[in-house]
Amino acid sequence: MTEQQAHPQDEANSVSSDQAETTPNADQADVAEQAPAAPDAPTPSPAPAPAPKPSAIPTPAALAPKVRPHPPAGAPGVAAAPPAPPAPAVPGVPAVPTTDPTAPPMDPADVAAATEFGRVDPDGTVYVREAGGERTVGQFPDVPEAEALSLYIRRYLDLKAQVELFAARISQLSVKDLDTTQHNLAEALAEPAAVGDLDGLRARFDELKEAAKERRQQVQAEREEAKAQALAERTAIVEQAEQIAAMDPSRVQWKTQGQALRDLLETWKVAQKTGPRLDRPTEDSLWKRFAAARSAFDKQRRQFFSELDKQHAEAKEIKEKLIERAEALSASTDWGPTTLAYRDLMAEWKAAGRAARKEDDALWARFRAAQDRFFEARNAQNAQIDAEYGQNLEVKLALLEEAEALVPVTDLKDAKARLRDIQERWEAAGKVPRGDVQRVEGRMRAVEQSVRDADQAEWRRKNPRVRARAEGAAAQLEESIAGLEDDLAKAEASGDQKAVASATEALNARRAWLEQVLRAADDAR
Repeated sequence: MTEQQAHPQDEANSVSSDQAETTPNADQADVAEQAPAAPDAPTPSPAPAPAPKPSAIPTPAALAPKVRPHPPAGAPGVAAAPPAPPAPAVPGVPAVPTTDPTAPPMDPADVAAATEFGRVDPDGTVYVREAGGERTVGQFPDVPEAEALSLYIRRYLDLKAQVELFAARISQLSVKDLDTTQHNLAEALAEPAAVGDLDGLRARFDELKEAAKERRQQVQAEREEAKAQALAERTAIVEQAEQIAAMDPSRVQWKTQGQALRDLLETWKVAQKTGPRLDRPTEDSLWKRFAAARSAFDKQRRQFFSELDKQHAEAKEIKEKLIERAEALSASTDWGPTTLAYRDLMAEWKAAGRAARKEDDALWARFRAAQDRFFEARNAQNAQIDAEYGQNLEVKLALLEEAEALVPVTDLKDAKARLRDIQERWEAAGKVPRGDVQRVEGRMRAVEQSVRDADQAEWRRKNPRVRARAEGAAAQLEESIAGLEDDLAKAEASGDQKAVASATEALNARRAWLEQVLRAADDAR
């Protein structure tokens, strides 16, 4: 097989960077997309097992140039060459032919360093030196040694670029991407058809596996933390729902609390859709509690409104009977008793409770209309009476001015006589408007009370028994004062200051009482 035949097969192994970047992330899909890798060239050995399509390490565009077909064997300046040995197919790592004019140039320093690990026999067989000894990687006869090595050095540099890109992106990869990438690189580095420091590259890869292990632990910790937070959030949703369901039905605002439960349900759905998944038993347990709270709330709501409908029906029945009684009284002209009857009906109306909103408004309108008919008729009658009693009011106001001139009372006998005359004319004047009754009657009662108080004071002053009692009390106080004066003198003589203070205090009190009694006795004479 010629080199020209091997190159198209190498091109079949190449994977574009765009394809690698669009691979689904392992966190967002349960099963990663799988793609078999094509072999470099036909070989008697069985085809390698399909390898997963990489998502973690895309091949840089610079390292995946498009392969152009070579001129046919025998063309001027082109020597026939045996086919390059197939390299293990690594997704994302193209096999780049050395003679491709579009391939990017390799760094001479990298080429020189890699050349130290390879050699070419005179027959074109290419070897790579590893810790376990030399290993054949291919054959490229009838070309200079540098050209024979270039294909295998480029493959080594490609592998090295893959490893370094893996190192740069470890901190960004998911656990599934880490595993997929490590698997692919491990296969690629097992016995690659490449020339370079493969042992050093494998050692570097071993270091990265430790870093990947730490990244895997970090991701796992982040997942556990996210699950714990999700569990706390879901538990908080459930507890809020349970608090709403446990509220006293008489204090629940059904519309508000019902909307709160619907909002909690939407929050649950969003958390379930966007948040991390909880384990099935925990998820089921929380959902059962949440569903039970919603069911309990709905049951209480139905029961509450069923009972409320029953109460509304009972209130409606009671109020319809009250309306019948109110309408029966609406034409009454027995103003006083009917007014009291309407007051009792209003108390019963309030005690009956409310019917349904629309029905209660209509019932109240009928009840109020019956009341209004009665009170409008009563008010019209009172207005007519008040117009007739207006002149009587003018007379009584004049009598009030005359009566209030008697206060304060200076001549009791004259005041009593003039008040009797005013009272006789007051009764003869007749009734006054209802709105003025309390005002004018109150003023007249105040004058009458002043005259009665003056008369009572005069009687007490002239009562002989009162005078006798005052004189007897005065005699007793004088005797007591004399005894206290003797006690005070003895205390002063003995120098007992405590006894002196006690006797002085008692003596002063008795003298004050005596003064009051003597004043009362003088008034009684």
